Amino acid sequence: MLASEFGIVPASMAPGPSGTATRNYVATTKTGTAWFVKTYPAGTGRETAESAAALSEYARLHRVPVARARYTVGQKQLVASDGKVTMSVTRYLRDTVTADGRLTGRRWEAVGEAIGRLHRGLARHRFGPPRLDARDRAVDPVRSRSRLEGLVHRYETDPPRTDFERWALETARERLAGLPAVERLLERAPGRTVSQLVHGDLSGPNVLLRGDGVAAVIDFAAPGRRSLMWELGRLALDPRTVLAQPDWPEGMGRLAAVYHRRHPAVPVEELVSVVRLTAAYLGCTVYPLNTVVDGLGPVTESLEAYARDRVEAAVVLRERLDEAEEVLRDHLR
Repeated sequence: MLASEFGIVPASMAPGPSGTATRNYVATTKTGTAWFVKTYPAGTGRETAESAAALSEYARLHRVPVARARYTVGQKQLVASDGKVTMSVTRYLRDTVTADGRLTGRRWEAVGEAIGRLHRGLARHRFGPPRLDARDRAVDPVRSRSRLEGLVHRYETDPPRTDFERWALETARERLAGLPAVERLLERAPGRTVSQLVHGDLSGPNVLLRGDGVAAVIDFAAPGRRSLMWELGRLALDPRTVLAQPDWPEGMGRLAAVYHRRHPAVPVEELVSVVRLTAAYLGCTVYPLNTVVDGLGPVTESLEAYARDRVEAAVVLRERLDEAEEVLRDHLR
């Protein structure tokens, strides 16, 4: 299929960086050109995968660094499917690292520039114009209560079998008990926030760094509207960054200032609230506590570590909230 649909004859194939739901490979031709081959799980619609790949190419037209796509033979499609396997291909970017836990020094400004450019470009898409909406569903305590209660009920109906499941149940109960504190956090956040077309899965693993710069933003989701602060917080305040970089408030301030210069559609006070909204999001989320009961995939060591990091990062964000908001205001003046 790689040869027939994409015109690539690999001299070697090796497992590539893992995705949340995809199986990935690196195909290298005899001339040394490396391609990143993404295969999607059974049941993935070709149209969904095609629209996600097309969004990445749209961002590239707006000078956002992305991994350039390989079109199928005939230059008509970005995704191919034979009914069993669905596949897309992009250039493989060597000598890069992911941004989770690695935002240091000038990388903060580089990420602010890249994501500001990304959001400004997506705002010009026909689905994308920014508008004021209700807060993102990710920070809705009423919705979260319903989901957490359902998760606890399912765990209690079918008792946990592993240490992770027992921890997930206890954490879900604690998160339920903590929802009043989330509501108090949100009392001082904007009641309406700017939404627009977004990347959809923007996080540390989906931003590749090379040196102090951004090499590429990868793994776009199919087009959809969400809150810009939900998306920005997921990346810039990735739990691994918050826990690994004690100076994250200063870095976040510099990132936000560059982002705002590039994409001023977001009011300053809303940008200042990004830490508060991200802390509320971490206090509302059921993921990855629901991994087992919702059949989202295996509980790997990395997933379990990420789950625990999210809990610790939520505490740090709340403890340093006043400091972080003051730093953000200083940088956004």
